[in-house]
Amino acid sequence: MMVIDAEFDFGEMVYLKTDKDQSPRMVVCIMVYKAGELIYKLVCGTTESSHYGFELSREINVLI
Repeated sequence: MMVIDAEFDFGEMVYLKTDKDQSPRMVVCIMVYKAGELIYKLVCGTTESSHYGFELSREINVLI
């Protein structure tokens, strides 16, 4: 049995560290790969995108 320790949860609002607009995105899917890597699928409006956990933050970056 495999235990998945995801840093972010389904439905959680997160921000892309590199997004200059700091638009909130919702976690809608967590993909688990054989090597144990997690990819988070995010939705912002009608746009979906996939990202590694290190690209995401729970906090908005007002300095960007």
